[in-house]
Amino acid sequence: MITQEQVDRVLRLSGNGLPCVSLYVPVLPEQPGRSTFMTRVASLLDGIRPLSLDSSLDHAARLSLREDIVKLEKSLAFEPHQPGAVAVFACSGKDVYEEVWLPRPTRERIVVNSDPYVRPMLAVLDEYDRACAVIVDRGTGEIWEHYLDQARELEAIRDRTLRKPDYAAGLAEDRVRNKADELSKRHFRKLIGELKQLFGRRAFDVLVVGGHSYEVPNFLQFLPRDLRERLIGDFTVDRETATPADIRNRVQNIVSDHAHQEQRRLVGDILEAKAAGRPPSAVGLDETLWAASLAAVGTLAADEEAAAPGVVCDRDGLLARSGKSCPLCGDPLREVPDIIDALTETVIDDGGEIRHIEPETELRTHLTGALLRFELPPRPTATG
Repeated sequence: MITQEQVDRVLRLSGNGLPCVSLYVPVLPEQPGRSTFMTRVASLLDGIRPLSLDSSLDHAARLSLREDIVKLEKSLAFEPHQPGAVAVFACSGKDVYEEVWLPRPTRERIVVNSDPYVRPMLAVLDEYDRACAVIVDRGTGEIWEHYLDQARELEAIRDRTLRKPDYAAGLAEDRVRNKADELSKRHFRKLIGELKQLFGRRAFDVLVVGGHSYEVPNFLQFLPRDLRERLIGDFTVDRETATPADIRNRVQNIVSDHAHQEQRRLVGDILEAKAAGRPPSAVGLDETLWAASLAAVGTLAADEEAAAPGVVCDRDGLLARSGKSCPLCGDPLREVPDIIDALTETVIDDGGEIRHIEPETELRTHLTGALLRFELPPRPTATG
């Protein structure tokens, strides 16, 4: 499971003068003609071996790179069973090694720099909400982290309650009930205080609340505005009888529904912007490819099932559906099996956001769309 602590560790990594190796390898179903995972790893490592012998680097840097190559060869000697991608960040000279599993494939690449190359990792992880789920009752609160398909308990808060608030009658009963209500309010306030700290410290995206049907509304009344704005749903559950798997499934359903709503909203925003002319947007693969060629894409939306062959200019980065030579520089265009993969990686490299659209929307007809940073000039016509 990818935790926020692991992401934070990667972001803090530095070679402190020594080279840091960043390696991304996709894990895909094998297809005829496609190199195996281990072959791709070996090819990428071969690309940096000359650096480990480069006399322009000092001895410590060369030694660190050699140790990185050996360590990566050993750690990636077997293909993972889970599809997605493996990202590894290493600097042996500083005893740095972090291996991260990503839920989506990325372009295979290896980068040697003073700092880890984290943009592809962040672009993938940015698509997934990190949910905080709290299971409440009058005296207990369990706080869980839900991310991707994993869940783990962060903490449990237990406070004093009155076991039998209705044991007396008349004024005594009123006093007991008032005391029980006051204890419940204190418990809810304490729990909300913990949530506010967690949201500030762990950068959760959304909040989900579960519990008995008569407890959840009471708790929600105490939510401050900043947490209420993060609330995406609640559900009824008996904390004593529900299993962690039961709770995880309920939370994941709410998070998934929320993600689909956000994806539909983005598609609607793109189509409305295109119809109104403001803000600048692109709809359709041809227009979106041209926008990405100019680094104009702020947010790219690509239908989950979209795939199409295309061509790329390795000199100036032009992306297109077809053509023999680049209309910008005249160089030959290189054919690629899926131009949307190239489109996605180009947007990532240019600092844009990526959203894969899972539910069926109008985008399925257009394949891709985007919110742009600026208006596009006329698209050139590819030759050939």
